[in-house]
Amino acid sequence: MKKGIHPDYRPVVFQDVSADFSILTRSTIKTNDTIQWTDGKTYPLVRLEISSASHPFFTGKQKLLDTAGRVEKFNKKYGKKKS
Repeated sequence: MKKGIHPDYRPVVFQDVSADFSILTRSTIKTNDTIQWTDGKTYPLVRLEISSASHPFFTGKQKLLDTAGRVEKFNKKYGKKKS
């Protein structure tokens, strides 16, 4: 590998502020914030608004839409009129 062309791949903490959920993983993202992790070390911190801990798809709180009813309503309102 060439020296000096690759980004710094390091441990980073991603924190979902809405669900009080944090995960330590590796990333090349740049940030100025830091946090002290449970192991006592300080890591760069990236704050997220949504993650798997708060996203409706992963939490099971997703609402299903009735698409068949919407299509029928549209066709009834704007569809071809019978002569």
